[in-house]
Formats: sequence, structure tokens, C-alpha cells
Amino acid sequence: MSYHEMFTELFLGYIALFIVVKINGKTQITQITPFDLISSLVLGNILGDGIYDKEANLPKILFSIFVWGALIFFTEVLTQKSMWARKFLEGDASVVIKHGAIQWKELKRNRLDTDQLMQLLRAKDTFAVSEVAYAILENDGTISVLKKSNFDTPTKQDLKIQMEKEFLPVVVISDGKIIKRALNSLKKDEKWVHKKLSESNLSLKQVCFAEWDSKQLHLHTY
Repeated sequence: MSYHEMFTELFLGYIALFIVVKINGKTQITQITPFDLISSLVLGNILGDGIYDKEANLPKILFSIFVWGALIFFTEVLTQKSMWARKFLEGDASVVIKHGAIQWKELKRNRLDTDQLMQLLRAKDTFAVSEVAYAILENDGTISVLKKSNFDTPTKQDLKIQMEKEFLPVVVISDGKIIKRALNSLKKDEKWVHKKLSESNLSLKQVCFAEWDSKQLHLHTY
């Protein structure tokens, strides 16, 4: 196989994979379930194996990619329409700690030992089983933890602190450049940015990143 043929197969295979992943959605990227992980691996291997297989030509590679992509798409539609198919293909979340007690049968069913359970809990800033009311092992292998009330972090509502309206921070400067689209969403202009910069005795060339949190423009210099 010549370099030109390899380039053509790689380029067109890249486009085909991109189309398939875009059609099948973000689950192919995040790999929410074991099935998503397997389907993503197979999809990539089809292209990789096809390039170095002398009997595989470009039409066969593209055919394999789109047939596999169609099967994934059909499976995703099936799991959305059928509860039985969803349970069979994606599995169920498992309650591994209930009312503060470890559910040994669920650990065994999921082939999870206590060391692995503790590692998953520590990833959720929980260092003792005694702190946990419920722990659920999700389909993607992560764990969701509901702490007991005396170990849970108090909220503003618990402390009777006046709550403020949520605001998603907006990146105004990135890599030293003003993001005009962000300014439009804030109904601001570049003069406003330069005014904020001058208040901090900075110029645009000195700033690599800045975000607005509804109260303050947080600046990060080079």
C-alpha cells in the first residue's frame, strides 16, 4: 500500500468516524455504559485494522464503519424506546451501601471488593463508610454518594443565608484575546473590558485569561 493510498483511507475514514460519532451522540465520547465503551473501541479498530489489512480496500472500510455505526444507532434508539432493552444492554445502577450498611450481595454481583469501594468513596471526598447513608454504583463504574445528615455539608438554606441567583461565569479573555461573543451575551463592549483592565493597572497584552462572575472580572496574567 502506497503512502497516497494510506492517506486517502485515513482521511476518508476520519470523516466517516466523525459522521458516525456525531450521529450517535455524546455517549460515544463519554462512554456512559460498558456497551458504549466496547462499541467505541470496535469502531476505531475497524479503521485501524482496515488500513493495514491488504485485503481491505476503502469501500470495505467505509462499509464496515457505517454498518457498525448504524447498529450502534439502532441500539441507542432501542434502549430509548424499550425499558427491557435498556436494562439488558445498559444494566442497572446498584445500591452498594443502604442505610449505612454495605450490601455484600451487590458488591459480589458487581465483582467489587471493599478496597475498590473505599477508593470510589474517597474519590467523592468520603473517607469512612460510617459517613454514608446511601451509595449507588452507576453504570459507568462511578459511584454516587448520599451522606448522612450529620456528615453532609450544610447548604445556604440550612444556615438560613439569603440565596443569590445563579450565574454561569463567562470567559471574557482567552489566550490574550477578547471574546466578542461573550461580551455580546453580557451586553458589554471592549471599552468595558479595557476599563476593568485599567482599574487593575493591566493591559490586554498582560492578561492571558479573564472571566466575569456577575460581580467581578477575575484576571490571570502571563
